[in-house]
Amino acid sequence: MKKILFFPLLKMQSGHHQVAEALMHLLSTHLDDVTVKKIDLMSDTNKVLEKIISAGYLKWIRHLPATYNKAYKNMFYGAESRETEFKWYQPLFTRKMLQIIDEENPDLIICTHSFPSTILSKLKMKGKCDVPVINVYTDFFVNCVWGRKGIDAHFLPSREVKLQLMNQKSTPANMFVTGIPVHEEIQKRKIKKESDFKAADRPNILIAGGNSGLGSIARLLDGLQESSDFNFLVLCGNNRKLYEDIKGWNSDHIKPLPYLSSREEMNELYDQADAIVTKPGGVTISEALKKKLPIFIHSALPGQEEINMKYLKAEGLVFELDLEASLEEQLKTVMMDETRLRRLQGAVERYEQELEIYTDLQLAEVIRVILKGRQNMQEVLIRNNAGLLFPLRD
Repeated sequence: MKKILFFPLLKMQSGHHQVAEALMHLLSTHLDDVTVKKIDLMSDTNKVLEKIISAGYLKWIRHLPATYNKAYKNMFYGAESRETEFKWYQPLFTRKMLQIIDEENPDLIICTHSFPSTILSKLKMKGKCDVPVINVYTDFFVNCVWGRKGIDAHFLPSREVKLQLMNQKSTPANMFVTGIPVHEEIQKRKIKKESDFKAADRPNILIAGGNSGLGSIARLLDGLQESSDFNFLVLCGNNRKLYEDIKGWNSDHIKPLPYLSSREEMNELYDQADAIVTKPGGVTISEALKKKLPIFIHSALPGQEEINMKYLKAEGLVFELDLEASLEEQLKTVMMDETRLRRLQGAVERYEQELEIYTDLQLAEVIRVILKGRQNMQEVLIRNNAGLLFPLRD
Protein backbone atom coordinates (compact mmCIF):
# COMPACT_ATOMS: atom_id res chain seq x y z
CA MET A 1 0.00 0.00 0.00
CA LYS A 2 1.43 3.36 -1.10
CA LYS A 3 0.86 6.37 1.16
CA ILE A 4 0.47 9.90 -0.23
CA LEU A 5 0.52 12.94 2.08
CA PHE A 6 -1.12 16.22 1.08
CA PHE A 7 -0.02 19.55 2.53
CA PRO A 8 -2.36 22.55 2.18
CA LEU A 9 -2.09 25.18 4.95
CA LEU A 10 -4.31 26.40 7.80
CA LYS A 11 -7.66 24.91 8.77
CA MET A 12 -9.93 27.44 7.05
CA GLN A 13 -11.33 26.24 3.77
CA SER A 14 -9.48 27.59 0.76
CA GLY A 15 -8.40 26.67 -2.75
CA HIS A 16 -5.40 24.88 -1.24
CA HIS A 17 -7.76 22.47 0.55
CA GLN A 18 -10.13 22.14 -2.41
CA VAL A 19 -7.32 21.12 -4.76
CA ALA A 20 -5.90 18.70 -2.19
CA GLU A 21 -9.33 17.10 -1.71
CA ALA A 22 -9.88 16.89 -5.47
CA LEU A 23 -6.61 15.00 -5.94
CA MET A 24 -7.23 12.79 -2.91
CA HIS A 25 -10.56 11.72 -4.37
CA LEU A 26 -9.05 11.21 -7.82
CA LEU A 27 -6.21 9.00 -6.61
CA SER A 28 -8.35 7.01 -4.19
CA THR A 29 -10.81 6.32 -7.01
CA HIS A 30 -8.40 5.47 -9.83
CA LEU A 31 -5.24 4.06 -8.25
CA ASP A 32 -5.10 0.68 -6.56
CA ASP A 33 -3.30 0.18 -3.24
CA VAL A 34 -3.11 3.89 -2.40
CA THR A 35 -3.94 5.59 0.87
CA VAL A 36 -4.16 9.39 1.14
CA LYS A 37 -3.94 11.76 4.11
CA LYS A 38 -4.19 15.55 4.46
CA ILE A 39 -2.00 17.31 7.03
CA ASP A 40 -1.83 20.97 8.07
CA LEU A 41 1.76 21.65 9.06
CA MET A 42 0.75 24.85 10.87
CA SER A 43 -1.85 23.41 13.26
CA ASP A 44 0.16 20.22 13.75
CA THR A 45 3.02 22.43 14.95
CA ASN A 46 1.00 24.89 17.02
CA LYS A 47 -2.83 24.97 17.09
CA VAL A 48 -2.97 28.37 18.81
CA LEU A 49 -0.65 29.91 16.21
CA GLU A 50 -2.81 28.49 13.39
CA LYS A 51 -5.95 30.09 14.85
CA ILE A 52 -4.23 33.44 15.30
CA ILE A 53 -2.91 33.47 11.72
CA SER A 54 -6.27 32.40 10.22
CA ALA A 55 -8.21 35.06 12.13
CA GLY A 56 -5.57 37.70 11.47
CA TYR A 57 -5.55 37.01 7.73
CA LEU A 58 -9.32 37.52 7.39
CA LYS A 59 -9.26 40.70 9.49
CA TRP A 60 -6.31 42.08 7.54
CA ILE A 61 -7.85 41.71 4.07
CA ARG A 62 -11.25 42.91 5.34
CA HIS A 63 -10.11 46.05 7.17
CA LEU A 64 -6.76 46.96 5.55
CA PRO A 65 -6.85 45.51 2.02
CA ALA A 66 -4.38 48.01 0.54
CA THR A 67 -1.69 47.20 3.11
CA TYR A 68 -2.26 43.45 2.66
CA ASN A 69 -1.95 43.82 -1.10
CA LYS A 70 1.31 45.77 -0.79
CA ALA A 71 2.75 43.32 1.76
CA TYR A 72 1.81 40.28 -0.33
CA LYS A 73 3.39 41.63 -3.50
CA ASN A 74 6.54 42.76 -1.69
CA MET A 75 7.06 39.48 0.18
CA PHE A 76 5.62 36.78 -2.07
CA TYR A 77 5.31 38.00 -5.64
CA GLY A 78 8.56 38.26 -7.54
CA ALA A 79 10.68 36.57 -10.15
CA GLU A 80 12.95 34.60 -7.84
CA SER A 81 12.67 32.81 -4.51
CA ARG A 82 13.14 34.88 -1.37
CA GLU A 83 13.69 32.00 1.01
CA THR A 84 16.28 33.93 3.07
CA GLU A 85 13.60 36.38 4.20
CA PHE A 86 11.77 33.63 6.09
CA LYS A 87 14.56 32.09 8.15
CA TRP A 88 12.82 32.96 11.43
CA TYR A 89 10.19 30.23 11.09
CA GLN A 90 12.25 27.49 9.49
CA PRO A 91 13.76 25.58 12.46
CA LEU A 92 10.40 25.05 14.21
CA PHE A 93 8.52 23.87 11.12
CA THR A 94 11.47 21.93 9.73
CA ARG A 95 11.62 19.82 12.88
CA LYS A 96 7.89 19.19 12.68
CA MET A 97 8.07 18.23 9.00
CA LEU A 98 10.88 15.73 9.71
CA GLN A 99 8.79 14.26 12.54
CA ILE A 100 5.75 13.88 10.25
CA ILE A 101 7.82 12.19 7.53
CA ASP A 102 9.36 9.82 10.08
CA GLU A 103 5.98 8.89 11.60
CA GLU A 104 3.96 8.68 8.38
CA ASN A 105 6.69 7.17 6.14
CA PRO A 106 5.01 8.43 2.92
CA ASP A 107 5.80 7.29 -0.60
CA LEU A 108 4.85 10.65 -2.11
CA ILE A 109 4.13 14.18 -0.85
CA ILE A 110 1.90 16.64 -2.70
CA CYS A 111 2.01 20.32 -1.68
CA THR A 112 -0.89 22.62 -2.54
CA HIS A 113 0.59 25.54 -0.59
CA SER A 114 3.97 27.25 -0.85
CA PHE A 115 4.77 27.14 2.89
CA PRO A 116 5.28 23.35 3.27
CA SER A 117 6.78 23.23 -0.22
CA THR A 118 9.68 25.51 0.67
CA ILE A 119 10.37 23.53 3.87
CA LEU A 120 10.49 20.28 1.88
CA SER A 121 12.69 21.84 -0.80
CA LYS A 122 15.31 22.75 1.80
CA LEU A 123 15.17 19.28 3.36
CA LYS A 124 15.61 17.60 0.00
CA MET A 125 18.55 19.81 -0.96
CA LYS A 126 20.24 18.95 2.35
CA GLY A 127 19.67 15.23 1.78
CA LYS A 128 17.28 14.92 4.73
CA CYS A 129 14.26 13.87 2.67
CA ASP A 130 14.24 11.37 -0.19
CA VAL A 131 10.45 11.26 -0.63
CA PRO A 132 9.25 12.48 -4.07
CA VAL A 133 7.47 15.86 -3.81
CA ILE A 134 4.99 17.43 -6.24
CA ASN A 135 4.01 21.11 -6.19
CA VAL A 136 0.41 21.65 -7.33
CA TYR A 137 -0.27 25.35 -7.85
CA THR A 138 -3.69 26.76 -6.99
CA ASP A 139 -3.48 30.22 -8.57
CA PHE A 140 -2.68 31.42 -12.09
CA PHE A 141 0.82 32.43 -11.02
CA VAL A 142 3.62 31.03 -8.84
CA ASN A 143 4.66 33.10 -5.82
CA CYS A 144 8.32 33.26 -4.90
CA VAL A 145 7.99 31.25 -1.67
CA TRP A 146 7.27 27.93 -3.40
CA GLY A 147 10.13 25.45 -3.11
CA ARG A 148 11.71 24.75 -6.50
CA LYS A 149 15.08 23.07 -6.03
CA GLY A 150 14.75 19.36 -5.36
CA ILE A 151 11.03 19.28 -6.12
CA ASP A 152 10.29 16.25 -8.32
CA ALA A 153 7.39 17.65 -10.35
CA HIS A 154 5.47 20.89 -10.83
CA PHE A 155 1.81 20.85 -11.91
CA LEU A 156 1.34 24.29 -13.44
CA PRO A 157 -1.80 26.35 -14.12
CA SER A 158 -0.91 27.56 -17.60
CA ARG A 159 1.57 27.52 -20.46
CA GLU A 160 2.48 31.12 -19.65
CA VAL A 161 3.62 30.16 -16.14
CA LYS A 162 5.70 27.30 -17.56
CA LEU A 163 7.48 29.68 -19.94
CA GLN A 164 8.15 32.10 -17.09
CA LEU A 165 9.65 29.38 -14.90
CA MET A 166 11.73 27.98 -17.75
CA ASN A 167 13.56 31.32 -17.80
CA GLN A 168 14.40 31.13 -14.09
CA LYS A 169 17.55 29.31 -13.03
CA SER A 170 16.04 27.95 -9.80
CA THR A 171 13.31 25.91 -11.50
CA PRO A 172 14.09 22.51 -13.08
CA ALA A 173 12.52 21.20 -16.26
CA ASN A 174 10.17 18.70 -14.60
CA MET A 175 7.03 20.71 -15.28
CA PHE A 176 3.57 19.74 -16.53
CA VAL A 177 0.83 22.16 -17.58
CA THR A 178 -2.23 20.68 -15.90
CA GLY A 179 -4.39 23.70 -15.16
CA ILE A 180 -5.63 24.05 -11.59
CA PRO A 181 -7.10 20.64 -10.66
CA VAL A 182 -10.80 20.60 -9.78
CA HIS A 183 -12.84 17.83 -8.26
CA GLU A 184 -13.81 14.99 -10.59
CA GLU A 185 -17.48 15.46 -9.68
CA ILE A 186 -17.39 18.86 -11.41
CA GLN A 187 -17.90 17.34 -14.84
CA LYS A 188 -17.70 18.88 -18.28
CA ARG A 189 -20.87 20.74 -19.13
CA LYS A 190 -23.89 18.77 -20.23
CA ILE A 191 -27.07 19.97 -21.86
CA LYS A 192 -28.68 22.31 -19.38
CA LYS A 193 -31.48 20.74 -17.37
CA GLU A 194 -34.81 22.40 -16.81
CA SER A 195 -35.21 23.42 -13.17
CA ASP A 196 -37.96 24.72 -10.94
CA PHE A 197 -36.17 28.07 -11.03
CA LYS A 198 -36.93 28.99 -14.61
CA ALA A 199 -39.33 31.84 -15.32
CA ALA A 200 -40.19 33.25 -18.75
CA ASP A 201 -37.20 31.45 -20.23
CA ARG A 202 -34.79 33.96 -18.68
CA PRO A 203 -31.10 33.00 -18.48
CA ASN A 204 -29.86 31.86 -15.06
CA ILE A 205 -26.94 33.86 -13.66
CA LEU A 206 -25.01 32.22 -10.82
CA ILE A 207 -23.50 34.74 -8.37
CA ALA A 208 -20.72 33.48 -6.09
CA GLY A 209 -18.28 35.01 -3.64
CA GLY A 210 -20.41 35.85 -0.61
CA ASN A 211 -19.18 33.03 1.61
CA SER A 212 -16.98 34.97 4.04
CA GLY A 213 -18.62 38.37 3.80
CA LEU A 214 -15.64 39.64 1.82
CA GLY A 215 -15.95 41.17 -1.61
CA SER A 216 -18.77 43.26 -3.09
CA ILE A 217 -21.79 40.94 -3.27
CA ALA A 218 -24.29 43.11 -1.36
CA ARG A 219 -23.37 46.18 -3.41
CA LEU A 220 -23.59 44.17 -6.60
CA LEU A 221 -27.16 43.08 -5.89
CA ASP A 222 -28.52 46.60 -5.50
CA GLY A 223 -31.11 47.22 -8.17
CA LEU A 224 -31.58 43.59 -9.23
CA GLN A 225 -35.02 43.32 -7.66
CA GLU A 226 -36.40 45.16 -10.66
CA SER A 227 -34.62 42.90 -13.16
CA SER A 228 -36.73 41.55 -16.01
CA ASP A 229 -34.13 39.79 -18.17
CA PHE A 230 -32.36 37.31 -15.85
CA ASN A 231 -32.83 34.91 -12.97
CA PHE A 232 -30.16 35.14 -10.27
CA LEU A 233 -28.99 32.29 -8.06
CA VAL A 234 -26.85 33.72 -5.24
CA LEU A 235 -24.41 31.43 -3.42
CA CYS A 236 -24.31 32.88 0.10
CA GLY A 237 -22.20 30.14 1.68
CA ASN A 238 -21.80 30.73 5.42
CA ASN A 239 -22.83 34.39 5.11
CA ARG A 240 -26.13 34.00 6.95
CA LYS A 241 -26.93 37.73 6.91
CA LEU A 242 -26.67 37.88 3.11
CA TYR A 243 -28.91 34.80 2.83
CA GLU A 244 -31.60 36.24 5.13
CA ASP A 245 -31.48 39.66 3.46
CA ILE A 246 -32.08 38.22 0.00
CA LYS A 247 -34.72 35.78 1.27
CA GLY A 248 -36.56 38.74 2.79
CA TRP A 249 -36.95 40.31 -0.62
CA ASN A 250 -39.47 37.57 -1.58
CA SER A 251 -38.30 37.88 -5.16
CA ASP A 252 -39.39 35.38 -7.81
CA HIS A 253 -36.21 35.80 -9.84
CA ILE A 254 -33.52 36.10 -7.12
CA LYS A 255 -32.90 32.92 -5.15
CA PRO A 256 -30.41 32.79 -2.24
CA LEU A 257 -28.60 29.49 -1.73
CA PRO A 258 -26.99 28.40 1.56
CA TYR A 259 -23.65 26.63 1.86
CA LEU A 260 -23.49 23.65 -0.50
CA SER A 261 -21.28 20.84 0.81
CA SER A 262 -22.21 18.43 -1.98
CA ARG A 263 -20.11 18.74 -5.14
CA GLU A 264 -22.82 16.84 -6.98
CA GLU A 265 -25.24 19.65 -6.13
CA MET A 266 -22.66 22.22 -7.18
CA ASN A 267 -22.16 20.41 -10.47
CA GLU A 268 -25.92 20.48 -11.15
CA LEU A 269 -26.04 24.16 -10.26
CA TYR A 270 -23.30 24.90 -12.79
CA ASP A 271 -25.29 22.97 -15.40
CA GLN A 272 -28.35 25.14 -14.75
CA ALA A 273 -26.36 28.36 -15.11
CA ASP A 274 -25.84 30.35 -18.30
CA ALA A 275 -23.06 32.50 -16.79
CA ILE A 276 -21.29 33.06 -13.48
CA VAL A 277 -20.51 36.25 -11.57
CA THR A 278 -17.68 35.64 -9.12
CA LYS A 279 -14.25 36.58 -7.77
CA PRO A 280 -11.03 35.42 -9.48
CA GLY A 281 -10.17 32.59 -7.10
CA GLY A 282 -8.17 29.85 -8.83
CA VAL A 283 -10.51 26.93 -8.14
CA THR A 284 -13.82 28.67 -8.88
CA ILE A 285 -12.46 30.09 -12.15
CA SER A 286 -11.10 26.65 -13.15
CA GLU A 287 -14.47 25.03 -12.46
CA ALA A 288 -16.22 27.67 -14.58
CA LEU A 289 -13.67 27.21 -17.38
CA LYS A 290 -14.31 23.46 -17.29
CA LYS A 291 -18.02 24.18 -17.61
CA LYS A 292 -17.33 26.75 -20.38
CA LEU A 293 -19.45 29.36 -18.61
CA PRO A 294 -19.04 33.05 -19.41
CA ILE A 295 -17.26 34.49 -16.35
CA PHE A 296 -17.94 37.97 -14.98
CA ILE A 297 -15.68 39.27 -12.19
CA HIS A 298 -17.38 41.50 -9.62
CA SER A 299 -14.35 42.10 -7.35
CA ALA A 300 -10.95 40.70 -6.42
CA LEU A 301 -9.48 40.28 -2.97
CA PRO A 302 -6.06 41.89 -2.50
CA GLY A 303 -2.97 39.84 -3.19
CA GLN A 304 -3.54 36.53 -4.96
CA GLU A 305 -6.89 37.33 -6.60
CA GLU A 306 -5.68 40.65 -8.00
CA ILE A 307 -2.72 38.89 -9.61
CA ASN A 308 -5.02 36.15 -10.96
CA MET A 309 -7.24 38.86 -12.43
CA LYS A 310 -4.36 40.42 -14.32
CA TYR A 311 -3.67 37.09 -16.09
CA LEU A 312 -7.34 36.26 -16.75
CA LYS A 313 -8.05 39.66 -18.31
CA ALA A 314 -4.92 39.54 -20.47
CA GLU A 315 -5.97 36.12 -21.82
CA GLY A 316 -9.55 37.23 -22.50
CA LEU A 317 -10.98 34.55 -20.20
CA VAL A 318 -13.20 36.83 -18.09
CA PHE A 319 -15.26 40.02 -18.25
CA GLU A 320 -14.64 42.64 -15.56
CA LEU A 321 -17.73 44.33 -14.11
CA ASP A 322 -18.04 48.00 -13.21
CA LEU A 323 -19.68 48.20 -9.77
CA GLU A 324 -20.83 51.75 -10.51
CA ALA A 325 -22.90 50.56 -13.49
CA SER A 326 -26.00 48.35 -13.75
CA LEU A 327 -25.15 44.64 -13.45
CA GLU A 328 -28.13 43.69 -15.59
CA GLU A 329 -27.14 46.05 -18.40
CA GLN A 330 -23.55 44.79 -18.36
CA LEU A 331 -24.73 41.18 -18.52
CA LYS A 332 -27.03 41.99 -21.44
CA THR A 333 -24.21 43.76 -23.30
CA VAL A 334 -22.17 40.54 -23.32
CA MET A 335 -24.78 37.76 -23.26
CA MET A 336 -26.63 39.18 -26.26
CA ASP A 337 -23.48 39.81 -28.30
CA GLU A 338 -22.57 36.70 -30.31
CA THR A 339 -19.23 38.18 -31.37
CA ARG A 340 -18.08 38.70 -27.78
CA LEU A 341 -19.28 35.24 -26.76
CA ARG A 342 -17.43 33.61 -29.68
CA ARG A 343 -14.29 35.54 -28.72
CA LEU A 344 -14.63 34.23 -25.16
CA GLN A 345 -15.14 30.69 -26.42
CA GLY A 346 -11.99 30.99 -28.52
CA ALA A 347 -9.97 32.17 -25.50
CA VAL A 348 -11.18 29.20 -23.43
CA GLU A 349 -10.33 26.77 -26.24
CA ARG A 350 -6.82 28.23 -26.54
CA TYR A 351 -6.32 27.84 -22.80
CA GLU A 352 -7.45 24.20 -22.94
CA GLN A 353 -5.24 23.44 -25.95
CA GLU A 354 -2.18 24.57 -23.99
CA LEU A 355 -2.80 21.98 -21.27
CA GLU A 356 -0.39 19.05 -21.50
CA ILE A 357 -2.48 16.92 -19.13
CA TYR A 358 -6.13 17.57 -19.83
CA THR A 359 -8.18 14.76 -18.25
CA ASP A 360 -8.53 13.47 -14.70
CA LEU A 361 -7.37 10.00 -15.72
CA GLN A 362 -4.20 11.40 -17.31
CA LEU A 363 -3.42 13.29 -14.13
CA ALA A 364 -3.87 10.13 -12.07
CA GLU A 365 -1.61 8.22 -14.48
CA VAL A 366 1.22 10.75 -14.19
CA ILE A 367 1.07 10.58 -10.38
CA ARG A 368 1.06 6.77 -10.59
CA VAL A 369 4.27 6.90 -12.66
CA ILE A 370 5.91 9.27 -10.17
CA LEU A 371 5.06 6.80 -7.42
CA LYS A 372 6.85 4.04 -9.34
CA GLY A 373 10.22 5.80 -9.23
CA ARG A 374 12.64 8.24 -10.84
CA GLN A 375 13.49 6.16 -13.94
CA ASN A 376 9.83 6.02 -14.95
CA MET A 377 9.52 9.71 -14.19
CA GLN A 378 12.34 10.59 -16.58
CA GLU A 379 10.63 8.72 -19.40
CA VAL A 380 7.39 10.63 -18.74
CA LEU A 381 9.25 13.95 -18.75
CA ILE A 382 10.97 13.19 -22.05
CA ARG A 383 7.68 12.19 -23.69
CA ASN A 384 5.89 15.22 -22.25
CA ASN A 385 8.51 17.70 -23.44
CA ALA A 386 8.34 16.10 -26.91
CA GLY A 387 4.54 16.49 -26.94
CA LEU A 388 4.09 12.71 -27.04
CA LEU A 389 2.72 11.98 -23.57
CA PHE A 390 -1.00 12.40 -24.30
CA PRO A 391 -1.15 13.51 -27.96
CA LEU A 392 -4.84 12.76 -28.64
CA ARG A 393 -7.69 14.96 -27.46
CA ASP A 394 -11.44 14.48 -27.44
